[in-house]
Amino acid sequence: MAATNALPAAPPLQRPRVLVVGAAFASAAAVMIFVGLIGIYLAVRANTLATADKWLPTSLSIPLQQPNTILFTLLMSVATMAWAVQAVSNNDKVNSYLALGVTTVFGFSAILMTSYLYSLMGADITANVQSVLIYTITGGWLIMLIIAIGFIDLMAFRALAGGFSARQHDGITAAAVFWYAMVAVYALIWIAIYVTK
Repeated sequence: MAATNALPAAPPLQRPRVLVVGAAFASAAAVMIFVGLIGIYLAVRANTLATADKWLPTSLSIPLQQPNTILFTLLMSVATMAWAVQAVSNNDKVNSYLALGVTTVFGFSAILMTSYLYSLMGADITANVQSVLIYTITGGWLIMLIIAIGFIDLMAFRALAGGFSARQHDGITAAAVFWYAMVAVYALIWIAIYVTK
């Protein structure tokens, strides 16, 4: 009887998390762009307030209810995005699809509320520098939100095709990283533009 000294089979190699690292770099770059834009906004605001009584002209009014609603909607979407990552890491396909769908709905809700906010503000982009800065920063954030929704939807379709499992779910994790960065950018905008006015 021959003794078997065979080694156990090696575990399958895990793919490098290139997508997660790429999403982290893209998120960091986006956050830095918005930090710079908000820094410009705050510097112009401080210079204006040094020579004038108020920052916003009387023709431009920014209500706070809509920005607050957007913020709370996005905070709820952070929970649903974390739910999606947790569900896909447990091979729970039904909950991962449900969480990704609810997160997408929250994203579309934020877009609709922002467009309603624009109609209430009544800002004329050709009238003053305040309107230019506000539309540039918030419009850039809207583009980031649309990209984040597209990223989530693309990863959801890939998950439907069986591309992710408990062992390999880097696409959903990468979408979550970018989504969290988008929410963090909105929190900065909420404080700098909508709250301080």
